[in-house]
Amino acid sequence: MSLLALLLVAAQHQGHDMPAAPACAADHAAMGHCEMPKPEASPSAEACSPEHAAMGHCAMPEQSKPEEPACSPEHAAMGHCALPAIDAPGAGDAPPPPAPRVGAADAIFGADVMGAARAQLYAEHGGGSASKIMLDQAEVRVGRGSETYVWDAEAWFGGDIDKLVVKSEGEGEFGGTLEGGEVQALWGHAIGPYFDFQAGIRQDFGPGASPTHAVVGFEGLAPYWFDIEGALFVSQKGDLTGRFEASYDQRITQSLIVQPWTELNFAAQDVTERGVGAGLSSVELGLRLRYEIQRELAPYVGFVWERKVGKTARFARSDGEYPSRPAFVAGVRFWF
Repeated sequence: MSLLALLLVAAQHQGHDMPAAPACAADHAAMGHCEMPKPEASPSAEACSPEHAAMGHCAMPEQSKPEEPACSPEHAAMGHCALPAIDAPGAGDAPPPPAPRVGAADAIFGADVMGAARAQLYAEHGGGSASKIMLDQAEVRVGRGSETYVWDAEAWFGGDIDKLVVKSEGEGEFGGTLEGGEVQALWGHAIGPYFDFQAGIRQDFGPGASPTHAVVGFEGLAPYWFDIEGALFVSQKGDLTGRFEASYDQRITQSLIVQPWTELNFAAQDVTERGVGAGLSSVELGLRLRYEIQRELAPYVGFVWERKVGKTARFARSDGEYPSRPAFVAGVRFWF
């Protein structure tokens, strides 16, 4: 082609846009014939599944850690979580916990109305009065010498803290005279869950001297379920004597009970008109087997051994009595 023709062709194309280059295919780009354009980042990239992320094909976007659920005291006690530390009262800016409300009902109904309601509640639950009468021993003793009858009874009336206590015991011969007896009227005051302090008077009766005594003592349930009681007696003449008793109920069955029992008597001086010497004056040991027909009624049999010791034994011999007396017993125990 001549130079003139070339110039004419160039003039025709001057001022017109050049056609777009053909697209670069993936196989041409792989052979190096062209270069594929870099794709712009998509505004919303395709989600990366956990399976693809595990094979290294993509990376999962970081996610904010969800808030952990509150740790309850029950889960903390099982070791599943830990409760957050709580500052001591008054530490930092946290206020101390509110004090428990006392007498909240007084603010609504009034102190006078609630006072009467509480008094009624105390009277019906724990503040009421009760009573009991028990004939612990009502028995016949058969042994050396004559047959005798013996009683030992106690009654009380009152509440949990204070009560009136009446005790009586004595012994006499069938077809003969009363050997001796006594009655005590006492105020009992609780000094603990299991023991009462007792104070009052004692009046003796029977043949011979019948003095009146002031009484100070105790009664209660010792450890291992021993029933014990003790007392000091001061007569109007100033004679000081004492007594200690203990017993234990050993259940063989729910109705059959063996009861060992002991009584010790003391004197601080000789009381000749009553045949009592200073020191340990007498010992009484017993073993009774009772059967409770009901809790309130139980006949029994057993064995009792009485022994006067020291000067008291000498006084008994001088009066023609035996200082030692074993006896079989039979009787009944009841209460209501």
